[in-house]
Amino acid sequence: MTRDDIMEYCLSYPGSYQDFPFGEDWIVMRHQGNSKSFALIFQRDGHLCVNLKCEPSRADFLRGLFKDVKPGYHMNKEHWNTVILDGELPEQEIHDMVRHSFELTKPKIPKRQALKKS
Repeated sequence: MTRDDIMEYCLSYPGSYQDFPFGEDWIVMRHQGNSKSFALIFQRDGHLCVNLKCEPSRADFLRGLFKDVKPGYHMNKEHWNTVILDGELPEQEIHDMVRHSFELTKPKIPKRQALKKS
């Protein structure tokens, strides 16, 4: 998966946008509603990588299952994984991890609004 591929996939989610708070070397994909990041794209040790938020038990499971999934670089190691994008991970697995991160970080619906929809 290329840098453009992962950026395009992240931007396909509604309300997502890219940010460059650390310069051009790090691309941060964020939610418009709360500005939380759900993907951080960068180069490390000659590899294209992305940091993705993950539930702790799932994070451990993925690290054990795939050699291209590591504890989050420069992130909370319990809640974030670094995924090597130019390794051997199937694209669908990467998409699933991005989707999971997006869902964990998306803006919450206030209880008042949630009750009105019911």
